[in-house]
This record gives sequence, C-alpha cells and structure tokens, in this order.
Amino acid sequence: MFELIDTHAHLDEIEDLEPTLTRAREAGVAAIVAMGTNHQTNQKVMELSQQHSGLVYPALGLHPWDIGNLDTTQTDHAINFIETNIRDIVAIGEIGLDYNKRVLNIASKERQKEVLKCLLALAERHKKLVSLHSRYAWKGCFDLVKGAGIEQAIFHWFTGFSSVLREILDAGYYISATPAAEYHEEHRRAIKEAPLGKLLLETDCPVSYGRENRYLSQPSDVVRSLKAVVAIKGIDESAIAYQTTANAARLFSLHQITNGGH
Repeated sequence: MFELIDTHAHLDEIEDLEPTLTRAREAGVAAIVAMGTNHQTNQKVMELSQQHSGLVYPALGLHPWDIGNLDTTQTDHAINFIETNIRDIVAIGEIGLDYNKRVLNIASKERQKEVLKCLLALAERHKKLVSLHSRYAWKGCFDLVKGAGIEQAIFHWFTGFSSVLREILDAGYYISATPAAEYHEEHRRAIKEAPLGKLLLETDCPVSYGRENRYLSQPSDVVRSLKAVVAIKGIDESAIAYQTTANAARLFSLHQITNGGH
C-alpha cells in the first residue's frame, strides 16, 4: 500500500462521508483536496476541512457551470468569501472555462472569461495554486492562466490537444490523472506525454466512471488512477506513487506528507 493524495475531490457531494473517508485511509490516502464550486459548496468545504483536519484540505472556487445563474453581486460575494479564507486554503479551485454547448447556454464565453480573470487575479495577488477545469477550452484557458502571471497551476483531468499540453508543461504547470485513464484515449495520451514530475493523481469523485461497468467514484479510487498511470507509462508502481505524492505535497504545501510509500 502506498501513501497517495487525491488532489481533486467533491466531498460535499458525497452523502455518506464518514465511511467513505475511512475507506480512503484504509486504501492509503494521506490527503484529499476538497474542491468548492460555488459559495454554498465553498462554505461546506471549509467545514469539512475543519472537521477532518489532517486529511481534508480546502480549495475554494467558482466553477463555470455555477456562474450562469449568478448576478454581479452574487459573484462578487462568492469571490470575497474566497479571499477572506485565502490563508486557510491550499488552492483556488475549481475554476476555469467550459465550452460545452449545454454550459454555454447558461454562461457565455465572455461571462466565463470575465469571472476566470477575476479569480486568476486573486490567485496571482496571493500567490496561490489554481486547479483548472478546461473542457473544450484548453488553449483559451491556458492563455488566460499564463497571461495572468500564475506560477502554479493544475489542468485537472486534461484531455486536450498535445500542442496545448506542451505549452502547459513548458510553463511549469501540471496535469492530473483520473480513473478515466483506464479507458479514455485522449486522457491516456496526455498522461503518456506528460513527464512524471508534472503529474498528479485525483478522482474528481463522486464522478461516475467506467464504460461497461459504471461506478460512482470515491477518494479510495485514487488507487485506480495510480494503476492506470502504471499501465500507461510502464513505470514501477512505487516510483509513480512516490513521485505523484511528492508533487502534490509540494504543490499544495502539505509539508507533513513527505513519503510516497510506506
């Protein structure tokens, strides 16, 4: 069993959380980064990080899916809450762009970019890591992040073009592997092309994964992400566990987690 970090989870969406966290510990999960997506989930993430100190670490964000129904005052309120808690969070996320047609029907590209720019300015001002959603907007999202002067960024569950991936890696940014790496070809290609030093593990739980047999993910499934990376890269499992945990511990400033295996 290895010491692993789930760098992207939506714990606020998991109904029966206590046994879920117990299973995570039993699977070797040493830390879980809980992502917020709107003001309500950000509040919940802060509560969970206090209730499960030493295991759950908070990241606060404003997801492109969640901004369509917010007016300017509500958006400002959500961003102000993030800034108020900036010293207690390990990242700003989940933030980004989503150009899927269903999302664009409720939040235009211009509106999404406007909000993302505000959040990136906040991250740059406080020198915070950002965790990014960039579906069908990989190049545009990268350009905004790079242009904002962001030093540390994770493009989570990356499935974009190799050309954009090279720009991401050249800028010193990271991507993360989910359990979809077991079967999703674009995601698998990105993981294959990314060096181990720029790779993290995550679950994005409770996302449903699988093609033939669907299942609701939980933090313990970060082990599936690990094994998928092993299969893609053909590198020893212990080496991947150690490096991805070291990457995450450094990025999220989880200084108490120093060893990738035990």
